Amino acid sequence: MIIGVLKEIKAEENRVALTPSGVDVLVSQGHKLLVEKAAGIGSGFADEEYQAAGAELVATPAEIYARSEMVMHVKEIMPAEYCYLRKGQIVFTYLHLAADEPQTRALMASGCIAIAYETIQTADRRLPLLQPMSEVAGRMAVQEGAKYLEMIEGGRGVLLGGVPGVEPAKVLVIGGGIVGTNAAKMACGLGADVTLIDANLERLRYLSDVLPANCKLVMSSPLTIRELLREADVVIGAVLIPGAKAPKLVTREHLKLMKRGSVLVDVAIDQGGCFETSHATKHSDPVYTIDGVIHYAVGNMPGAVARTSTLALTNATLPYAAKLAGKGWVAALREDEALAKGLNVCDGVLTYAPVGEALNIPTKRWEEVVPQSA
Repeated sequence: MIIGVLKEIKAEENRVALTPSGVDVLVSQGHKLLVEKAAGIGSGFADEEYQAAGAELVATPAEIYARSEMVMHVKEIMPAEYCYLRKGQIVFTYLHLAADEPQTRALMASGCIAIAYETIQTADRRLPLLQPMSEVAGRMAVQEGAKYLEMIEGGRGVLLGGVPGVEPAKVLVIGGGIVGTNAAKMACGLGADVTLIDANLERLRYLSDVLPANCKLVMSSPLTIRELLREADVVIGAVLIPGAKAPKLVTREHLKLMKRGSVLVDVAIDQGGCFETSHATKHSDPVYTIDGVIHYAVGNMPGAVARTSTLALTNATLPYAAKLAGKGWVAALREDEALAKGLNVCDGVLTYAPVGEALNIPTKRWEEVVPQSA
């Protein structure tokens, strides 16, 4: 198969879909790799490294799309790329369609086969391609929350871990998935007073065994959220419903309960955000303030640590990319139900129900639209 690796064009996105090592693996399996020039520079990978791994360097995204049977990105397809999409071409990347109707319509109109990293789901409900970036984002969320608590950034002037004789900051983590667990670990490690809430009692039982003793685990409810917001210095929104819009768990009214100079970090912003007052920001202008509460809502947080993120992402995506390339998308999806759950658009049909519900677009089950054989 001819596989194209595109340079990211979303603002301030420095990750790349494959490392030179990943390219080497796919080339060794008999595939042809086209890599857009300078695609890896932001992650510290030079063009020469891709050439040494067996890739052909290509000057433009138009040529990548025109020649490739499968294209790989990190972030969603941007409007400037819609015109390049074509019928039958595999698009393999993070899509986050529930919060992006224009992209959804463009993918449907093209007739392409759009497979989203974030909705590939194993039988035990893990999201293996979302997990590494969730780990990065969860850890980063605490760093950013600590930074914006500083007075020079408009915060309350509270040190996250405190010092002897002075109480540490109170950190509220909403959601006990991969993001929330990593955020709680990081905040606990820095010495903060951490509370994690989740609506799944079994998950809380599991977390009680793996999180440090200074992390309090509480069953989530609207009343609990309101009470904890009053005391929180940093609130990390880490609620995910795979492929669907995030629920709005903190409203504009809730901000009136919070301390001035406290910080909201919305890690769910790619899925529309779990704070009512959230809107996407970027690394060069990451925060804004509403009712005295600082909001951080950067949509590609892991892009700030691009090398770590790219290495972690390739580790996760490479086996699935190899399966798609080696077997073809039809056989790969028919043989691997986890991968099949990643199918969001197929030949003009939306195939992921949570996206259809969010955007009011009819959907079909993937089994109805994927042929029995290639």
